[in-house]
Amino acid sequence: MPFTITARGASPSASRTSPSSATKSAAALAVLVARLVGGTVALAGELAGVTLPDTLKAGEKTLKLNGLGLRKKAVFKVYVGGLYLESPSKDAGAILTADQAKAIRMHFLRDLTKAQLVEAFQEGFEANVKDSAPQKAAFDRMLALVPDVKEGSTLTFTYVPGKGTTLSTGSKELGVFEGKGFADAVFAIWLGPKPPSEDLKKGLLG
Repeated sequence: MPFTITARGASPSASRTSPSSATKSAAALAVLVARLVGGTVALAGELAGVTLPDTLKAGEKTLKLNGLGLRKKAVFKVYVGGLYLESPSKDAGAILTADQAKAIRMHFLRDLTKAQLVEAFQEGFEANVKDSAPQKAAFDRMLALVPDVKEGSTLTFTYVPGKGTTLSTGSKELGVFEGKGFADAVFAIWLGPKPPSEDLKKGLLG
């Protein structure tokens, strides 16, 4: 929120303020302004009118927003995606390879049915997972949990080493699926060689 600092005429008492006190006051004001401005800038990422949080919790880790991308289908805006990582990276291959916590959040810009989402996830899975057979059964179990979504709702896929990949809608966990191989398959939908769109992938990679 913008704010204005207005200088007013000095009072008689102000004229008697010592240089050291004035210096301290100016320094304190500078720190306050820096914190306010810095806080505003670092608060969140925004795209297409959607604001995603600056950080997400994944187990004991705090993940940072790596980048935002817009998924469009023809002329329609479908969702804003946010990629969260332990450390910033623009290397999709390295992100998939690293056994580190990560998350993808989808903030929907329109209502979608379960069938529409399942179809899109299946297409991404088949297009980007080379050896899909070992993960197919678990992936199908996950798709069975995917709900209808409304405009403004979110789906989040969060991977934590040793725990697995959690699918959540809002703050509600729908299911957890073990194994890094499964996480690789899920995140490859957006970070693999054939993402939903190149612009979306580019945005996620910052």
